[in-house]
Formats: sequence, C-alpha cells, structure tokens
Amino acid sequence: MSTYFIKCNDLIMQLKKAKLENRLDNRLKHFSSYSLLIIDELGYLPIEKEDSKLFFQLIDKRYENKSTIITTNINFNNWDEVFMDPVIANAILDRVLHHAHVIHITGKSYRLKDYYEDSD
Repeated sequence: MSTYFIKCNDLIMQLKKAKLENRLDNRLKHFSSYSLLIIDELGYLPIEKEDSKLFFQLIDKRYENKSTIITTNINFNNWDEVFMDPVIANAILDRVLHHAHVIHITGKSYRLKDYYEDSD
C-alpha cells in the first residue's frame, strides 16, 4: 500500500506554492495518488481562509477513492476556527467523516512519557 505522511502545515505550504507556480493540479494528483495519506497535526498552526480552499480540494479529490488519516486535538465543533470559514470546514468534515472511523485517544502524551517517568 502506498502511503505518504506529512504535517498539515507542510502540506498547506506545498499546495500554496504549487498554486502560485500554476501547478496545483499536478500537486493535488501527487497527493491523491497514494492509497493512504496521513495528515498530522491539523489545527496546531492556523490555516488561512484561502489555504482552507486548497485543503478542501485535496480532501474532495481523495473522497471515496483513497484513505486519509488526520491527526488533531481539535474537536470537530471547532474546525470552523481552524479553517477560518464555517462553510469550508463543514464541507471538509462532511467528506472526512463520511465512512470514517474516529479514534479518540486519551491519556498522557507519548512524547512526554520520559518526562512523566522522571518527574515521579
């Protein structure tokens, strides 16, 4: 299975650059060619309204054709704040959540596990 892992901010920057260079379609095809696309850390950095449209285009292109994993600690109810546009946020969520398996992870951060162990 072809898989591609990318942080959300890096993905947005690549799409934004491709749009400026008039090669957005090629970049969208690139990210859509993978059977599984993993987008990490959605919502940790702000996504401008125009960039949200680029993200939507990618999600829409992959919708019902390929699998996408998105990691975030942002509740779905707050995605309109992430994408700075409730219409775009709802359109993205509509496609992401249709056929989705949502996994809620609770507990201490894995990245901080050594810190927690040392601080006891």
